[in-house]
Amino acid sequence: MPAILERLVSQLRAKGKSKSSAFAIATAALQKSGNLKKGTQKATAKGARRGKMTPGQRAKDRASKYSGNKAKDYSYNKSTNRATKK
Repeated sequence: MPAILERLVSQLRAKGKSKSSAFAIATAALQKSGNLKKGTQKATAKGARRGKMTPGQRAKDRASKYSGNKAKDYSYNKSTNRATKK
């Protein structure tokens, strides 16, 4: 199972979802975002790359993508899973 799928399933399970619904929700969301191949649970190149990132690296990557700044310009808040500009 790809690391990014495993992480999202565990997050959904922590929020009280059943195992089967967590897998269904996670698979659909990751396929829609291009992290999993359509109709499968196999990671795309993007999904494999993001699966190797830590949560902080992913948050900084998201923030830099939307703002156009560099990822190193952000600090990560573990409790909110968000990156804010330093």
